[in-house]
Amino acid sequence: MPENNSILEKLEGLESRYEEVATLITDPSVISDQERYVRLTREYKDLDEIMKARKRYIACINSINEAKDILANESDPDLREMAREELQANEELQPKIEEEIKIALVPKDPEDAKNVQMEIRAGTGGDEAALFAGDLFQMYKKYCDSKGWSLSVTSVSEGAVGGYKEIDFAVSGDNVYGILKYESGVHRVQRVPATETQGRMHTSAATVAVLPEADKFEVNINEGDIKWDTFRSSGAGGQNVNKVESGVRLRYPWKNPNTGEVEEILIECTETRDQPKNKERALSRLRTFIYDREHQKYIDDIASRRKTLVSTGDRSAKIRTYNFQQGRVTDHRIGYTTHDLSGFLAGNIQDMIDALTVEENAERMKEAEL
Repeated sequence: MPENNSILEKLEGLESRYEEVATLITDPSVISDQERYVRLTREYKDLDEIMKARKRYIACINSINEAKDILANESDPDLREMAREELQANEELQPKIEEEIKIALVPKDPEDAKNVQMEIRAGTGGDEAALFAGDLFQMYKKYCDSKGWSLSVTSVSEGAVGGYKEIDFAVSGDNVYGILKYESGVHRVQRVPATETQGRMHTSAATVAVLPEADKFEVNINEGDIKWDTFRSSGAGGQNVNKVESGVRLRYPWKNPNTGEVEEILIECTETRDQPKNKERALSRLRTFIYDREHQKYIDDIASRRKTLVSTGDRSAKIRTYNFQQGRVTDHRIGYTTHDLSGFLAGNIQDMIDALTVEENAERMKEAEL
């Protein structure tokens, strides 16, 4: 079975690296170098998965060989029957584990493990677009709840009749960017607006941006250049709102490393009544924003090779249509349609994300020529 051996051969070299990384992440000098430590713990987690799959794979091949041996040399009918069942079960299992290992061997996007900052903005369509942006936010909120992720809103601008002109929020948990990155792009809705008396079908849109949250060591910010303001944030009512200047606004002159031009970045954070907390969140958004700008070339490069993520390179790309009349949601990148629109908007988006992930994995395996 040369195919299996080639898989095992690929895994041989990784075993010594796994042991090396396991030792390194307990070394005090590595732990004190935050950047290196974060990188190595991520690598350890990936290698650990591969090593577990390797163990299962070796056990599977050994079981196949043992069962064949019994069938060739034993005459006892009970033993032969057990061996036959064992052989069949493991021969069905073998290609599944091989596929799992192949996918695990494809170099992972180092961004995938990160938390994200998301922005949803109402696009064309006035009030109706703001209502749809609100629907999308609720959809992601329910999805994040179902994954056990924590979601915190950073800033909000509400629509005139409900929903949001814009809402910015952070999501943290396990492998968040790797799962939510497919959501970047323009989401289009076709429905009869609640605000429309004639009952005509109306098309509007909202833009979703999903940015990997930058680690502190990945972005150079000269904190002395930041201009801070505070203001009274109007928020969920009560007596407190107008008395306390808890909202923070920062302005930062960022020099684009590709063009050399300086542009001012403005970020507001009104989320909590605790000013230091708002400052920390505003800084986190600033880091992510700069990291995103400086990474745009990297994202464009991936997008040009993979159709699944075309929208991350071109955020104006229309990625998905939500059609209320037909009760369907269609993803235009992979032609995937679900007819459970209400379930989808209630946060059941996992099947769609799985389909996009499978497509992307296939494209990555082609790139890596596995």
